Amino acid sequence: MSSNLETRSLLDELRGFNKGGFFDLGHPLLNRVAESFVKAAGIGAVQAVTREAYLTAVDSTGGDGVLPPEITGTKKSRFPGLRGETNQKSVEALVKSTGKESVQWGLAAGVYSGLTYGLKEARGVHDWKNSALAGAITGAALAITLEDHSHEQVVQCAITGAAISTAANLLTGIF
Repeated sequence: MSSNLETRSLLDELRGFNKGGFFDLGHPLLNRVAESFVKAAGIGAVQAVTREAYLTAVDSTGGDGVLPPEITGTKKSRFPGLRGETNQKSVEALVKSTGKESVQWGLAAGVYSGLTYGLKEARGVHDWKNSALAGAITGAALAITLEDHSHEQVVQCAITGAAISTAANLLTGIF
């Protein structure tokens, strides 16, 4: 049996990841939150790095440093320290920014997953109301992680989170 564990490939590990056996923290809620956090944090890291690679490529091909009009100034300044004096400073800025974005994605997924599970267990049903409440709380929590968040942004993100998660719940099974 131990020889089987030693010969598992990366593909075998990824297949096991979808079966829900990646974490065993002793309680289904903890397992669900941890798995959601890790999966979404990985997606956030990939998204942050690929966005920066794209912006760097577009910036370097333009010659004059002007980005196309479809790329707004907020996206351009997402990693402000990335154009440091040395490559080491650029890599440090990329790692720091990617880590922050990974935590934000993981936080959103972990909070949402934990809330939907907890509400389902408490109410005994999984419906759009659970999704709306979990989405609102998750949206507000995500807005609080922004650097210069305002009360209006927190409320807007809560409403947006509730709307998106409710729509996703109601559309489940249709598509």
